[in-house]
Amino acid sequence: MTVSTFIGLAVVQDSPIGFELEASIAKLEILTAQAAAQVRAELAARINANTITTDSQNKKLDEKKPEEIKEQDDQLNSTETDAQILVVFPEAFLSAYPRGYDFGATIGSRSDAGRAWFGRYHASSVPVSDVNGPVMSRIRKAAASNNVTLVVGVVERCDLPPSGLPRSAYGSANAGGTGSLYCTALTISPSGTLLSAHRKLMPTASERVVWAQGDGADVRVVDSPVGKVGAAICWENYMPLQRMALYAQNIEFYVAPTADSRETWTSSMRHIAQEGRCFVLGCNQYAERRDYPVDYPGYPNLPPSSAETVTLGGSVIVGPLGNILAGPLFGERGVLTAVVRKEELVEVKMDFDPIGHYARPDIFKLSVDAKSKSAIEFLS
Repeated sequence: MTVSTFIGLAVVQDSPIGFELEASIAKLEILTAQAAAQVRAELAARINANTITTDSQNKKLDEKKPEEIKEQDDQLNSTETDAQILVVFPEAFLSAYPRGYDFGATIGSRSDAGRAWFGRYHASSVPVSDVNGPVMSRIRKAAASNNVTLVVGVVERCDLPPSGLPRSAYGSANAGGTGSLYCTALTISPSGTLLSAHRKLMPTASERVVWAQGDGADVRVVDSPVGKVGAAICWENYMPLQRMALYAQNIEFYVAPTADSRETWTSSMRHIAQEGRCFVLGCNQYAERRDYPVDYPGYPNLPPSSAETVTLGGSVIVGPLGNILAGPLFGERGVLTAVVRKEELVEVKMDFDPIGHYARPDIFKLSVDAKSKSAIEFLS
């Protein structure tokens, strides 16, 4: 009997408690547990239904050999033991996407008020390299406590001493400046191990005022219990060479945390899924004015308690032939889920494999500089 491998996928569309790191981590913990429980129940039901269908197509239970019954029992139990669940959160979920604010920066001028808000933003960001520190330990525990692979968008600060794994184990070895922030996607295993910290290569437009750029060492796909997982953040997904670099690493679950809530984003996610022959999880925040601090200057025309929507969402889960599996979800908070069959990732490449039989390396060639870049090198 051929046993299918099912993976549970969950995309969380919600907002952080803007500029409040501790409160946002607490919300992450709650939402991760809720999403994991929801998709775990669906995964168990799908495995059970598949087992019953297979029984009816082949032979009755009393005709089965003991080893066949054990194989099915093992599969049913694998929902917990194999941690075959992937939970995804949006870009900059910890602890704010600073929509609507310019940080007092115009061409040729900066303001004291803008600098003060940058300091506040920095203080509410995540010291990723301090892997064993209190902030990262709580984030990693959110994955471990729920036995899931977790991808979460954070704003990364670099001013605390590193602890735990060297940064080169999960991303660029560039320590970053103490006053620099990065838009980063963390991938964490069900054991709580930090697998990847992908820094956004190209912040868009005025994001560049507050976010630095990642380098080639951040373009990586990592092995996890669900399979090969990689991330491209927001408009990185419009960089075809970066997408190709992910395809070349045999990405299976392509995670796209974003701040783009336009309807056209869905089309982009469907195209990438078909192009890469992978499952795509597009994840955006749904946010209202009241999700930001009372004194936040980004929305001067809205009362601080306003429930006016400022980020519509648009999260979506797409199959490797471009078929929508869940969503797109607009205008509300929620969790999108899908249970997928991993064998499909091979089946869909029969007629198109972007780095295999449908590639033309004799004509086209992409070179990726995957070395970490640092502004300073001390030679001894």
